[in-house]
Formats: sequence, C-alpha cells, structure tokens
Amino acid sequence: MSGATGVRAPGRCGGAALLAAMITVALVATLAAGALWRQWRGVEVEAAERARVQSAWLLSGALDWSRLILSGDLSEDQKRQRNSNEPLTDHLGEPWAVPLAEARLSSFLAAGESSTDTDREAFLSGQIVDLQSRLNVMNLAARDKRKALERFDRLFSLLGLPSTELGALQRNLTRAQAAMSGGGDGTDAPLMPRRFEQLAWLGLAPATLEQLRPYVTLLPTQGDAPTPVNLNTASAEVIYAAVPGLDLSGAQRLVSERERAYLKDPAAAVTSVAPSGQALDTSWTAVASAFFQVRARLRLDQVALEEESAVRRDAPQRVVPLWRERTALSVQAPR
Repeated sequence: MSGATGVRAPGRCGGAALLAAMITVALVATLAAGALWRQWRGVEVEAAERARVQSAWLLSGALDWSRLILSGDLSEDQKRQRNSNEPLTDHLGEPWAVPLAEARLSSFLAAGESSTDTDREAFLSGQIVDLQSRLNVMNLAARDKRKALERFDRLFSLLGLPSTELGALQRNLTRAQAAMSGGGDGTDAPLMPRRFEQLAWLGLAPATLEQLRPYVTLLPTQGDAPTPVNLNTASAEVIYAAVPGLDLSGAQRLVSERERAYLKDPAAAVTSVAPSGQALDTSWTAVASAFFQVRARLRLDQVALEEESAVRRDAPQRVVPLWRERTALSVQAPR
C-alpha cells in the first residue's frame, strides 16, 4: 500500500498538461493580439498624419489660389483704369465673387495628368466674401466716434437690438484699445478681440452676435479713417446704416440698380436713390474693397476640414493674410 500511494494517477497528469497547454495558447493569443493592435494603431496614426499633412497642403493651395484670383482681378481693374479712366471697382459680377461648388480635386489637374493616390478622392469647395460689405466694428474706436455711433445705432434700431449693448460695445472697445496702447486707466480692461465671435468680450449677448453676423465684421483700421462700405457688395441693411438720411427702400433700390450695372461713383449712386435727390453723407461708402474673407472646405476620405482666412489686398502682387482658422467637421461614414 505504501508503494502505491507514491504513484500519480494518469488522469491528473493529463489534466495538468491540458491546462498548461491552454494557458500557453491563451498567452500566445494575447501577445499576438497585442502585437496586431500595436501594428494597427501605428498604421492608423500614420494614415491620420498623412491625411492631416495632405489636408494642410491642399487648404494652403486653396488660399494661394484665392490670392491669385484677387491679384488678377485688381490687375484687370488697373488696366481698365489706365485705358478708360474708370475707377477701381469690386462688384459681384467679378470672378472672385463666384463660389466654387464642391468638386473632385482631380478635375483641377491638367489634361494628361493623374493623381498618384488613385484610391483616395479629395473634394474641394470654397468662396470669397467681401468683408467691406459689412460695417467694421473698429470704426467705433476711430477718430470720429460720434458718426460711427450714429451708423451703428441705425443698424441696431433696424434689427431691433438693444442700444445699451451698443453703448457697452463702444465703451469696452475704447478701453481695450487704450489698454493695448499702454494708455489705460489702470482698471481691468477687456482684451482686444481679433475675431467676430470675440466681440462677446465687449458686452454683446450671443443672440445679438448671431443677428449681427451678416452685417458686421472686425477689421484693422487704416489710420484714423473709417473703413468704408462697398456699395457694390453690401446688403440693403448695411447701406441703410452706412448712409444717414437714406431710407431702407432707397437702399433696396440701390441694390436693384447695381444688378443691372455695377456702381462707379458712390455719391452719384446714393443721390439717385436719396429722398428728393438730396445730397447725403457718403464718407463711409466706396465702390472698391481691400479686405476679403476666404472660405475653403476640404473632404478627404472620412476627414473634413474647413478653413477661414481674412486677407488684405494692397496691390496686385501683395495679398497679405491677416488670420487663418481651421475647423474639423464631422462626416457621416458611407454605408
């Protein structure tokens, strides 16, 4: 009996071996899954980085393309001015004002060329907007604040917005400008905004900002002179606000007239629609623009990016970006 108790049962040995084999298989499967996950993650990171770099290149190319369009437009205007003494004008019938509908990027390639990434399709769309078709908030901090306040008050009254917010906007803008130049009163002053959305820092409610968005912009001023409104591109509401004494129906008639022929002389254009043909103050109006907004939207695979840029055009060969902002958009995966 004592010798029999020292011998292990065959069933127990087989069970232990099977358990060891199962543990080994599980360990190998876990290690293989981990290695596969790390490899997949590396591929995904590399693909995302490649998409990011390609998107940045394409959006930069879209900005360069818009700058080329604006430069060419000014060159043509200057040629026409030399040949026929016509003033420089920017209007909605020029090439820059035509929006680019979403199209495959390969359609922009020259004949005979093809994309090297045949398995990836990129779609590009864009638009150039005249920023001088809106009232510049920075005019409230210019030399003649009284005239600026009068024009913005006309816009606020037309839109039914509270005048108290307009007063707060002008006061806070003046304080922010003084603090930036080092001439503040020592109290806490708001930061100087650079984007339209940042006007909330100066006392505008979110609902007010949304109503003002189509009619107001934020541009650097050139000296103490106000930034004029382009009568060829502005809406009737902005024209009404920019020309005191002009009623809304007169501004709407001016918009209708420019659809037949673009405007060349601000004073003559406003006088033609003014009440009783009286002369009005057109010092805040113009027929040409220097500031534009460029919007570009790129869709590459499941990545969608939108970029907004503001540019200042000083000369045909000088279109300077003022700021650029890029936003990622969500794209629904195809079924």
